[in-house]
Amino acid sequence: MEQAIDAVYDESREPELIRQAQRERDAFRPLYERWVTPVYKYLYHRLGSQADAEDLTSQTFLQAYQALPRFRPGARFSAWLFTIAHNLLRDFYRKSGREMDLDAAGELAGADLSEENDRNEEVLELTHLFARLSEDERELLRLRYAARLSFADIAGLLGKRQDAVKKSLYRLQERLQSMMEVNHD
Repeated sequence: MEQAIDAVYDESREPELIRQAQRERDAFRPLYERWVTPVYKYLYHRLGSQADAEDLTSQTFLQAYQALPRFRPGARFSAWLFTIAHNLLRDFYRKSGREMDLDAAGELAGADLSEENDRNEEVLELTHLFARLSEDERELLRLRYAARLSFADIAGLLGKRQDAVKKSLYRLQERLQSMMEVNHD
C-alpha cells in the first residue's frame, strides 16, 4: 500500500497540496496518506510498541492538522511533521520514564530476534552495535531506514546541510561495517 500511495503522490505538488489543505481542511488527506506510514515506522522503531506508536502517530497528525494554518510556506513539510512526532515522543518518554529496549532497536534490522538462524546472529550483533551508537547516530539511522526519509528531509528535520547528512550517514555505515568485520575476525 505504501508504494501505491508513493506512486500517486507527487512530491513536487506538495506545496500546492499544503496550500490547498490550509484553505480546505478536507484536502489534508493526501498529506496524511503519504506520511502516515513513515511516521508510524519511525515511532514504532523508537517505542517498540504497536499501540504506543499508533497512539503517537494519531497525535502527530492531529497536531499537524490543527497547526497546518501556521505552517510556513517554503518549509519542508516532512521536517515539520517529524519535529512534531519527535516532540511527542520526547514528551512520552519524559512522562513515562521509559527507555527504548534492545529488542525494539533490533527491529531496525527488520528481523525477528526469536528465530534461530544465521541471520539472527547478525541481527543480534547489529542490535548490540546499534545500542553502542550515540543517540544522534541512532536517530539518523531511524530517519533514513525506518522512516525512509530522503536526505533532504532529514537535513531539514535536523537543521543540517544535505551533504553533511549524507556524509554522516555514509561514515556511520562504514564504521558499522568495519565493526562487524572486526567482530567476525
